[in-house]
Order: sequence, then structure tokens, then C-alpha cells
Amino acid sequence: MIRAGPLHLLPYDPLPPPQPDEPLLEVPISSLRPTQLCVGRAEVQRRHADFSRDSPDDRRAYLRRKPVPMARNAAGLLWMVDRHHRLSGLFSLDPLASAFGYVALEIATTDLKASLSALHQRGWLYLYNGRGHGPLDPAALPNHLGELQDDPYRSLVWKLKQEGVIAPAPLIPFHEFRWGAWLRRRSLPPFSSMRLEPALPAARALARSTAASHLAGWQGL
Repeated sequence: MIRAGPLHLLPYDPLPPPQPDEPLLEVPISSLRPTQLCVGRAEVQRRHADFSRDSPDDRRAYLRRKPVPMARNAAGLLWMVDRHHRLSGLFSLDPLASAFGYVALEIATTDLKASLSALHQRGWLYLYNGRGHGPLDPAALPNHLGELQDDPYRSLVWKLKQEGVIAPAPLIPFHEFRWGAWLRRRSLPPFSSMRLEPALPAARALARSTAASHLAGWQGL
């Protein structure tokens, strides 16, 4: 098994919330550029199933309540800075669907490389692939959600959060990936995003151990 090294993520700027008097933008999901290379397929599948049970009107009402923080450069390109799992689930169900969002950052350049650099400097890019290798060059980021890789460790952390083993930390970018990188360096039985059960007992014990106490969201025993 290839083990990834520790994450080397930059200090981050908190994401600003939407302003109460600012109208939300409705944009096609297909036009939003990801700021990470991978997702946990287990969570995407759950989001897909949840959306499939909703009517189109219910979906739109829900998405209005969960607006996407976006960055926009002077050429009009839009990057989504959060909500990758939620919108990946909807995109897999309806590639023509729209989402609602707000501009958290205006980037005053049309240059693609400089735009990505502005995001990277704020700690708003996750540049590790589905096997935990990185950081990669920002140019490796996919152009749309359909190109995101699967990271089974991100799926495992999502399941642990669902069970209450790990607490949410919504203000910390890539919180779940930080946990995934830590678990990746521990000994776990073979598993996949669609077959998490073999790794769950050991992952629960590790996540509750004092060795994990430095990670945000640690609950202890």
C-alpha cells in the first residue's frame, strides 16, 4: 500500500457568508469549476439518492437554503469553494441542473494561472488526488464535477461523521480530508468507498484514540 505523506495545506481565510441583501446567482452546475481533485463516492451516492426522492421544486428550495460560495475572475469563470459532494450527487442525477450561489471572492484578472494562485494563497484549493498524492499543481484541477476522483478515505471519514465519531468543523477547509490523510497513515483492512464495513471498527477506534486528539472534531471515547 502506498502511504501518503502529511498534508501541507496553507493557512486559510475563512469563507465569508452570503450578505443578507445580496441576491443569489443561479448558475448551471456544469459551469462551476471544482477547487479539489476528489470526493468520497459514498457521500456522493447518498446525496444522489436524497435528491432522487425530491421533486424539482423541493430541490430548488433546498439549494437556495444552501448557497454555494464561489470565486469569480474577470473572465467570468466561476470556482465553487464548497458543496462539492452535494452538487456532485445532483450533477450525477441531472447534468443540466442549476445551483444557487454567491460570490465570496472577485479575482481581478482574466489569467487562469493567476486566478488559481489567488485561490491557493487563501487556502481554498485541495491539491491531493484520490490516492492521497500531492500537492499537485493547481493546473491538475478538473474543469467540472464529473471529473472528480474517488477518495475512499474521504468516504470513510464521512461515515464516521454520520455516526457521530467525528464532529463537524465547518469553518476549517478540507476538514474531512485532513482526517482522511491521518487515517491513511494508519493500518486499516482493505476497503473501498462502496464497501466501508471492513475498515470501520479499526477506523472508529483510531478516531477516538488520544493519538487523534490534535485533529479538529475529535470527540474522544
